Amino acid sequence: MKPTIKACGQAMVTAMVNAALALALMLLVEFAISGTFQVAKPYLWAGSLIWLVIFVAQFWRQRHLCRTDDRPVTKNIGGASDLT
Repeated sequence: MKPTIKACGQAMVTAMVNAALALALMLLVEFAISGTFQVAKPYLWAGSLIWLVIFVAQFWRQRHLCRTDDRPVTKNIGGASDLT
């Protein structure tokens, strides 16, 4: 699988979970303050912004990890140490 597509999928899942948790927390606080569950426009905008920020950060991180994971690993044969 291409590293970019794999990273995009992983970043999308992470961002969706975090945005949903943030939106749930905002609604819980709204209920604690006012006593009603009102999904106001600012909450939707805040949830979307949280999703976007987390998606971009996780995409960059996951793409880097996927790229690093695809590189071949070279082993030191002969017992010599790289630390000397």
